[in-house]
Amino acid sequence: MGKWHNDAFYYHDRRRGNREYHLRKVIAKEARVISLIKETDAEFIDPWVQTYQNLSQTEQVIWSSQRTGYQHLYLYNANNGQLVNAITQGEFTVRSIKGVDEAKGQLYFEASGKEPGIDPYLRHLYRVNLDGLNLTLLTPEPYEHHTYLSPNFRYIVDNYSDSQTPTQSWLRSAKSGKKLALLDQANVSALTAIGWQAPEPFSVLADDGKTPLYGLMYKPSHFDAKKSYPIIDDTYTGPHNFFIPKSFNTFSNQRPALAELGFIVIKMDGRGTNKRGKAFHRHSYKNLAAGTDDHVWAIKQLAKQRPYLDINRVGIFGFSAGGYDTMQAMLRHNDFFKAGVSASGNHDFRVDKTGWNEIWMGWPVTEHWQQQSNYTNVERLQGKLLLAHGELDSNVHPSATLRLVDKLIEANKDFDLLIMPKMGHVLDDSPYFVEKRWQFFIKHLMP
Repeated sequence: MGKWHNDAFYYHDRRRGNREYHLRKVIAKEARVISLIKETDAEFIDPWVQTYQNLSQTEQVIWSSQRTGYQHLYLYNANNGQLVNAITQGEFTVRSIKGVDEAKGQLYFEASGKEPGIDPYLRHLYRVNLDGLNLTLLTPEPYEHHTYLSPNFRYIVDNYSDSQTPTQSWLRSAKSGKKLALLDQANVSALTAIGWQAPEPFSVLADDGKTPLYGLMYKPSHFDAKKSYPIIDDTYTGPHNFFIPKSFNTFSNQRPALAELGFIVIKMDGRGTNKRGKAFHRHSYKNLAAGTDDHVWAIKQLAKQRPYLDINRVGIFGFSAGGYDTMQAMLRHNDFFKAGVSASGNHDFRVDKTGWNEIWMGWPVTEHWQQQSNYTNVERLQGKLLLAHGELDSNVHPSATLRLVDKLIEANKDFDLLIMPKMGHVLDDSPYFVEKRWQFFIKHLMP
């Protein structure tokens, strides 16, 4: 990522191994490059959250860092790279810069995890002076806030909701955060009239007894708590983000349709995913294979509280890194998952793109890569498995799945294989594949 500013070109320079990260400045007229800021970490620096912003009225630049254990913003001298001061600090995660009012020396940003007693993923808008003083919460409601600032920094358009609450759009004062006018409010009465219901949010403690994990539970519209339902885990544990919807838009995916067939579908974020601080994130370092462990633990805890969850009929599906998760879960927890659908899986990190895998697995390659390959321990497979891959996948090469097929054949394992001609990475774009997944789970999980 790079851009021109005052006749100089600024860019991120990411070193292989992801333990060094630079903000460099190209001084074009002098034909030289200087390193303004250098971040280092003994394990990894997450390039998915690194950002910077030049100030136009001063020779200063805002830089993000997780050096304290949380993503925060820092003010630097753009000529010599000297730190001026921390702009934000504390046990919360800065998510994005929304605007800088340089005339007043104020920064607007969205962050999560600061407000006590609520889901730590929910975003709020804050204002703070560039010197780090006078931090002010502008959107206090305990919802997911998606905000826009007016160019003159006088007004905010704030769209907020959560998984249970339809979106409200408000005009607010950027000075005080006071609500000035309701702009719009979503009406979902026609949707609920036909039986649709929002997924149920849940939280359980991880097996360490102290870390809360969050998720959503999708139920069929004809749900009856007196009945017993098979469970399907929609998995994706990629450390570059988190994946539970936090706004009211929980339905732009395949989970509601799958639930409507008579399943309880679980979507959750375990340790190792992003936006919860470095300690939470670090759980995945050289440990991608353990991504579904928290899912298994959570499902077992939920089943203790909810008799309608049939712990003996649990399926799992995922796509891309979730395809890897699915296969790894079938091997790692082979007595727990009875059926799995793995799509476009990056089954061995050594035959996948380096730019993603090396961040989390480390570089050079160590024994962890072999240990956590889905080609290892294929003899442990017990449940019913459907592997699928697009013939034209340019993200994860189809050979990743074909090599797994070879290992499964060598181990004399029974499985299903679907290669989709003319399809790329995202197989959910195909109605044929979506129905194939439905039928697979109906066949192997329904009574």
